[in-house]
Amino acid sequence: MTGTSRTSEGLDARRRKLLFRSWHRGMREMDLILGSFADAEIEGLSTDELDQYERLLEINDTELLPWITGQDPVPSGLDLPILHRVLEWRSKVASLPV
Repeated sequence: MTGTSRTSEGLDARRRKLLFRSWHRGMREMDLILGSFADAEIEGLSTDELDQYERLLEINDTELLPWITGQDPVPSGLDLPILHRVLEWRSKVASLPV
């Protein structure tokens, strides 16, 4: 079970691949953060945002997780608008009652 709440039906091949990669990171915390973000946002991302998201998914979980949790600052070269959307998503999801 991946945890995904959506199907890839209706998505183009690129978005299906990114959705899958978002839920299969290797670190469960990152699966939950990026997977739920992709579930909610992948369909509406622009081509530029998809490019940025692909770049983000290339980053190793052990580097990316401290940026997303705010433990480490985001390096200036990777301070992408899509990363800010993921950070906003994470803070919104983290504040929801369980």
